[in-house]
Amino acid sequence: MAARQVIWAGAAVVAAAVGVNYVFAQTREYKSGVVWPEPKVVTPGPTAADPPADAIVLLGGNDTSKWKESNSWEWKGDHAVVKSKSGVTTKDAYGDCQIHVEFATPEKVSSSGQGRGNSGVYLMGKYEVQILDSFENKTYFDGQCAAIYKQTPPLVNVSRKPGEWQTFDIVFEAPRFGDGGKLLKPGYVTVLHNGVLVQNHFELQGGTFYDRPAAYDKGGHADRLPLHIQYHGNPVKFRNIWIREIPPIVGKKPQ
Repeated sequence: MAARQVIWAGAAVVAAAVGVNYVFAQTREYKSGVVWPEPKVVTPGPTAADPPADAIVLLGGNDTSKWKESNSWEWKGDHAVVKSKSGVTTKDAYGDCQIHVEFATPEKVSSSGQGRGNSGVYLMGKYEVQILDSFENKTYFDGQCAAIYKQTPPLVNVSRKPGEWQTFDIVFEAPRFGDGGKLLKPGYVTVLHNGVLVQNHFELQGGTFYDRPAAYDKGGHADRLPLHIQYHGNPVKFRNIWIREIPPIVGKKPQ
């Protein structure tokens, strides 16, 4: 009886397999009809922190030529600090982009709250991703490290100890404006802080300000604007800053 059951079970498996193959044979593959261009081949860096082949290195190897205030960077070994009270701004303008920034807040803690390791990455010079020493340092939550300043806190606090190197990996979708500066599409920001997602495609409410609510510029602004790094009185260290422009991939839709 046992042998007969084994034979029947084997037959059932074969029948099931034949049935599945028949279904696949009768199913037509879906094709969208969209003709996509072949994705560009880009050689990645040796690690996720290293710039890929299509990146623009903004700060690395003692080269500050990509910044309007190139002399406002003070090199100290393998890193630099901003010494200009007005901060530093890139010569070139950018829209949709991916940005990698490595920074370290001062190892010596001499203040608290917003006075401790304060700086910021200003996308298009208008939308700030906050840099702050937020390791065991209380302040308002939408002003701590990796916050979109005065708009939203980070999802989690993953700040390292003072003096330790940290990373921001930012993906930015620039806002779009139409005739008369009408906002057609808000900006969006995604941030990984030390490899951890802390801003998940956050919708920008406008520019980030200390003394007034967030708002987009009246009349809109250009599709591409320079990147700015803030000086806030603290000697925050920077190294290995690079940026990739993100052009859209557009396919030809079926007629």
